[in-house]
Amino acid sequence: MRIHIPTFAAVVLFSLVWMFFGIAHLVNADALRPVVAGIPGGVFWVYFTGAAMFLAGLAIILNKWAKPACYLLALMLFVFIVVIHAPGLIRGDFSAPINILKDVGFMAAAIIIGNIRNHIRQLGQL
Repeated sequence: MRIHIPTFAAVVLFSLVWMFFGIAHLVNADALRPVVAGIPGGVFWVYFTGAAMFLAGLAIILNKWAKPACYLLALMLFVFIVVIHAPGLIRGDFSAPINILKDVGFMAAAIIIGNIRNHIRQLGQL
């Protein structure tokens, strides 16, 4: 399978976005506390998901365990939809439909990247 440079760049960009999201969760855990207020464990889940996001991005960039990382990332996003965004939609939260669509798009991208990442060994093999 021949992977072109724009595809490789998109994979790296996707990884960097998740690493940024992970760092943002870890640094701003107190600001995200209200999102997980009704969930048992509370702020622990902010730290846990932040670490998971960062590690998923790192795994994709390093191409070590990239496929499982992408599939677990997609699963985490599905859990966000079910646990956070769907209840928000029921409560009438204006941003819930946008967040659901955003996470569905990220889920699709994670699955696609998980399926193609092993075909990109290094930039020289594009």
